[in-house]
Amino acid sequence: MSVEKRVIKKYPNRRLYDTATSSYITLGDVKQLVHDNIDIQVVDAKTQDDITRSVLLQIIFEEENGGAPMFSYEVLTQFIRFYGQAMQGMMGPFLEKNLQLFTQLQQKMQEQTRAMYGDNAMFNANLWGEFMKMQGPAMQNMMSSYLEQSTGMYLEMQNRMQEQTKQLFTGFGFPAYPPADKDKEGKS
Repeated sequence: MSVEKRVIKKYPNRRLYDTATSSYITLGDVKQLVHDNIDIQVVDAKTQDDITRSVLLQIIFEEENGGAPMFSYEVLTQFIRFYGQAMQGMMGPFLEKNLQLFTQLQQKMQEQTRAMYGDNAMFNANLWGEFMKMQGPAMQNMMSSYLEQSTGMYLEMQNRMQEQTKQLFTGFGFPAYPPADKDKEGKS
């Protein structure tokens, strides 16, 4: 059973209309819905086209311009370089899996904080700072585990690509990948 998404309509005058509350909202309100883990779908009011990705990218754009950016120049240029390359199709799932792992890491840290300081600890910056100081080694272990999993996923993806390439080229009998039956004859 699929979860109903909250529909936001975007009008030609750039106004956003939340169909759940029957009121106009701002891009900041859409951002808050995302923070609150509410699934949304933004549709163009005139054409009914799904423009959710475009609106989410607009939120990211504003966040990147508004303060401490999350993506460095190098990361952004590398993203652009992946478009049109053979790895483009694999990059999205790879990044998605890494974000899932990072989110799990963040949840574990929050659970540890709650266990030590109670439910209100996340709202107190001083307690969070103290927690981070005390949890240095644990953080390093968790980050190491995250990096190992990430590296493992990358290596698995690389191995799959090599196997697929080998299977593809073996059928054509390229010198580096002789046909399978010639391999067997050479070993006999």
